[in-house]
Amino acid sequence: MNKVLIFGHKKPDTDSVVAAISLSYLKNKLGINCEPRVLGEINSETKFILDYFNIKQPKYLNDVKLQVKDVNYLKGNLVDEKESVYNCFNYMTDKKISTLPIVDKYGKYYGAVSMKDIARDSVNGDWENLHTSFQNIIETLKGNAIAKFDEEIDGNILIASYRSTTFIEHVDLTPETILIVGDRHSIIEYAIEKNVKMIILTGNSQIKEEHLKLAKEKKINIISTKYNTFNVARKIGLCNYITKIDIDKNVTYVEENEELNDFIDLANRTKYSNYPVINKDGKCLGIIRLADTSEKNRKKVILVDHNETEQSVDGLQDANIMEIIDHHKIGTLGTTMPINFRNMPVGSTNTIIYNLYKENNVEIPKDIAGIMMSAIISDTLLFKSPTTTELDIDVVKRLSEIAQVDYKKFAMDMFKAGSMIKNKSPEEILYADFKNFTIENHRIGIGQLSTVSPDDVLNRKQDYIDLLNRIEKDNNYDLITLFVTDIINDCSYCFFNNKGQSILENSFDIEFYQGIKMKGILSRKKQIIPAIMNTLDKKN
Repeated sequence: MNKVLIFGHKKPDTDSVVAAISLSYLKNKLGINCEPRVLGEINSETKFILDYFNIKQPKYLNDVKLQVKDVNYLKGNLVDEKESVYNCFNYMTDKKISTLPIVDKYGKYYGAVSMKDIARDSVNGDWENLHTSFQNIIETLKGNAIAKFDEEIDGNILIASYRSTTFIEHVDLTPETILIVGDRHSIIEYAIEKNVKMIILTGNSQIKEEHLKLAKEKKINIISTKYNTFNVARKIGLCNYITKIDIDKNVTYVEENEELNDFIDLANRTKYSNYPVINKDGKCLGIIRLADTSEKNRKKVILVDHNETEQSVDGLQDANIMEIIDHHKIGTLGTTMPINFRNMPVGSTNTIIYNLYKENNVEIPKDIAGIMMSAIISDTLLFKSPTTTELDIDVVKRLSEIAQVDYKKFAMDMFKAGSMIKNKSPEEILYADFKNFTIENHRIGIGQLSTVSPDDVLNRKQDYIDLLNRIEKDNNYDLITLFVTDIINDCSYCFFNNKGQSILENSFDIEFYQGIKMKGILSRKKQIIPAIMNTLDKKN
């Protein structure tokens, strides 16, 4: 895969989705082939923003695990079903492979032939019948076309091995006969009279002009070859289509999107030398061997708005991380090679990306400016979050000018769109913006809903309490919470699992109850997580 994939965290919020889009645009302008992706379903706020500025939603990325297609296997090592046995044998010899996939005229996998199959057919196969193309006969016998009327040759092979009089008196020829003969003109004349399918002249034998004229009138195929009759007899069976021999249609194959580790397990179990590689449409792409798995083309990725393995895409350990752009604390993620890591204490990843546009003298288009402005407003709660910096405010004003949008009015419309929870279950609301943390061996989960109408949740508080307690038991959380942040009134309401109450009380030094109103608490990153970390660090 040549493209660099850019994506945010597993629970995509507006900042992470927009960061992937805006950074991809910048990178592409700088000549780096990039594509934005998302690791989960986007929320209603983000959807509103993308629709408003007419930006296409990024595709979903399931994982970046190594797949069969990520290794340098023998691509294109396959042959058409109309290829001759002779050419297939030579192909396998040249490529030093023992198994060769066969495809039909549409490129779809038909079966596979091995050297053993060809050897078996050479001993026990049907050598009296020929079913192949005119061209295959020419290639295998290194012949010359004297007269050609049929693309495909199907008939019974016969060698003129008797004396001429005996042959003419006792051997019956038919329109299905393929006659192998030297310069025995009386037999050639007899064959033409009987209207045979083909005459193969051995030893560069010549045909009389009158015989050739008559043969052409009867549309009889004729070729000549330098090989003597004995050698033609040995090689004629190799002219057959490869599918005429017993093709194994049950050879174990692998799909190109299959995880590489699964293929390695399969190869270690089955011990075959070669495995055909098939795509999702059933087309064969080549063959893979266990030895090929040593050369891997890891997927190239850039992470935005996160730098912790737990929050990132599955299989990240198999990828090449090219760059990280984030505004959170430095997390658990490590790399094997030095990379560009841009981390700034600002309210939004898009504030950092704005600076990258300026540093590289790339103009920000109106639609990209609009979504970047929206992302900064979303992450800073229109500058009410304590994570907000003067740089965030300045960048929003500049972007709003490019986008030609009244950012204050737009912010209210955006927050209302993001606050719509009608027809959503408590679980959907909890996980819409949810992050996992491991702090001193304690498993912590914190969901946050930013809304202009907190009563929509408060009126169903028991549903949320029951949900949090159930998730705690099923997933072994020490603390799992939902903070419902009231954007208008600068506060948050907290719901939590019963087991986690003491952690919250020690963290904020107040008595907690379900749905407690916490004035001035707006930021998970700068207020909630640091308080919990301090408490758990002290315990250990």
